[in-house]
Amino acid sequence: MKKIFKGEKFIIHSYKHDGSIHRAWDEAVLLEEHDDYLVFGNEKTRVIESDGRTWKTKEPAILFFYKNNWFNVIGQCKKDGIYYYCNMASPFVIEDMTIKYIDYDLDLRVFPDGSFKILDRGEYNYHKSKMKYPDDIDMILKDELSRLIEMAREKKPPFQKEIIEKYHLEYETIKKQKNMNY
Repeated sequence: MKKIFKGEKFIIHSYKHDGSIHRAWDEAVLLEEHDDYLVFGNEKTRVIESDGRTWKTKEPAILFFYKNNWFNVIGQCKKDGIYYYCNMASPFVIEDMTIKYIDYDLDLRVFPDGSFKILDRGEYNYHKSKMKYPDDIDMILKDELSRLIEMAREKKPPFQKEIIEKYHLEYETIKKQKNMNY
């Protein structure tokens, strides 16, 4: 992987297990690189669905992409608090300034009060059968979902309001410094 720098703009591509494109986001600004994950920020980002429909995200978001974990976490800065949307997904790769990962349908929604809900079990089971997810991936995803729930329950990073607020401030600072309309 080529050297990447804070403030650089990336795009995001989410794929399905069969290699088909699932969804694309037209921007994510690198905020920090850690040994095992990268942190990005974006706001009012255009999203393109696999069927060609487009929409824009509504609020600032801080995105955590993991190098070795089978999930990514999006902290959404809403008026009534921080919501987390967690995708069960392969570890990411970066190619040509594009963050790429495979989305495995299951999602975890964590609310500002710490409660949570597992989403899209039916979609997961449908795609697991249709795309023939291997048993080892099924086991990894179930283990990683349990790990993610434990992290949320114990309010481990990134499930801490202060972390999201810190990165949101960092994102706003980079936008102002670059005088760009991300």
